[in-house]
Amino acid sequence: MGAVLAHTKTLSSDEFEGRAPGSKGEELTVNYLIDQFKKTGLKPGNTDGTYVQKVPLVGITPTPVPLVLKKGAQQTRLQWKDDVVAWTKHVAENASLADSELVFVGYGVVAPEYNWDDYKGVDVKGKTLVMLVNDPPVADPSNPSELDAKTFGGKAMTYYGRWTYKYEIGAQKGAAGVLIIHETGPAGYPFGVLQNSNSGEKFDLVTPDKNRGRVSIEGWITLDWGKKLLKMAGHDFDTLKQQAATRDFKPVPLGITASMTISNKLRTIDSRNVIAKLEGADPKLKDEYVVYTAHWDHLGIGPAVDGDRIYNGAQDNAVGAAGLVEIARAFTKLPAPPKRSILFLSVTAEEQGLLGSQYYSVAPIYPLAKTLANINMDGLNVHGRTKDLILVGLGASDLDDYAIDAAGEQGRVIHPDAEPEKGFYYRSDHFNFAKEGVPALDPDDGVEYVGKPADYGRRVRSDFTEHRYHKPSDVVLPDWDLSGAREDLKVFFTIGYRVAQANTYPEWKPGNEFRAKREAMLNK
Repeated sequence: MGAVLAHTKTLSSDEFEGRAPGSKGEELTVNYLIDQFKKTGLKPGNTDGTYVQKVPLVGITPTPVPLVLKKGAQQTRLQWKDDVVAWTKHVAENASLADSELVFVGYGVVAPEYNWDDYKGVDVKGKTLVMLVNDPPVADPSNPSELDAKTFGGKAMTYYGRWTYKYEIGAQKGAAGVLIIHETGPAGYPFGVLQNSNSGEKFDLVTPDKNRGRVSIEGWITLDWGKKLLKMAGHDFDTLKQQAATRDFKPVPLGITASMTISNKLRTIDSRNVIAKLEGADPKLKDEYVVYTAHWDHLGIGPAVDGDRIYNGAQDNAVGAAGLVEIARAFTKLPAPPKRSILFLSVTAEEQGLLGSQYYSVAPIYPLAKTLANINMDGLNVHGRTKDLILVGLGASDLDDYAIDAAGEQGRVIHPDAEPEKGFYYRSDHFNFAKEGVPALDPDDGVEYVGKPADYGRRVRSDFTEHRYHKPSDVVLPDWDLSGAREDLKVFFTIGYRVAQANTYPEWKPGNEFRAKREAMLNK
């Protein structure tokens, strides 16, 4: 695993400046990955003869301003970053909330299949919606201490729980703004992650309407301010939260207005996905594809933490990009390529909202109807060998069966994600393939470490989330042990190879939310 470690050290070095899109770090990163793919002997992945796919992005740098709340003569200011983190995706010089009425809409969900509507016919056009994070936690009628597995997946988050959905439904309802009340447990990360991730330039794909279809202001407020806001309106946070977990919940006008004007500095860039190709050996099947992905970007240069402003992103995701290069190299060492072609796609702007993979999924170089599978690597295990391997969203598709077999041959077992309530399946690049119908695998580190205490896996994960995730301290550490990553990469390699050799396409399991999209695509 010396090669993976060497790639990771280079990509996460200070010289690469945190690998932000549109920066010197992008230039260095893209050139490095192209050079590595060339050295393996892989062909350019783009049909235009290059190793890149241009991804048109707009960079938006907001001017920090407070959020002003008014109730009658009473006025309160939420300070930027400390109390509120907000932005606009509008490609415009400014975007505003002007005395916009606040409405608490519970979890902000419209889910007909669960007979759920948090809007109950209320017109929220021009208003600012205040929402809770995650899915509504609906109690099991037969066991109130547990969640109802038949409603919003029980403990497991559905897409309705993702913050991206909450901004999308706000836009569909014609709202002026959406503010989500942050809670560390349900969100899966502390408020500091939002502060670090949203303090500078943010990117988005350039759309024909310049993102005018989105709400003017999107943002988060702290839990403390969420409680104060509802108290200011004469309501109790815990009581409203309890009501919001029922189908009877109705929107609550708060009698408070919000005002905020964000001025933007704009620039447009062509960022790049890097793509290389191993051509399949079967003349009839080489126009069908298995795609491996790993994002190359991180947060670049940001607010100083202990005097360090470079967000190196070693685990997130220099090590995944390094693993992608080495899986590609392993495929070139085979006596003969598999029947189908293999694509190695290192995508940009994952940290900006999965933008590079989103662009590929809506403007694919190779048809998604002929793309059998996506195998994504967002991080790799750096703590040693494990007896298990986690699959986020276990039970989603036939790819899980390939993984169970490949891991089993190493004497290892597959486990589901221990925190399905955090919605990790919707938080990395494979999701954009899944959303378009392509079966997509989201592996994660195992938790049962060989020769370590039972809680070791939980402890190292918590330590990373608390101390290094999206912070300058995410660097290669002296105690890294990539022996577990080696075994995981062998599993990922085996899955991709066998899918590329198989007689049939992998399918989504019955009842999966993406199955209908895939069937419609293949039946065209």
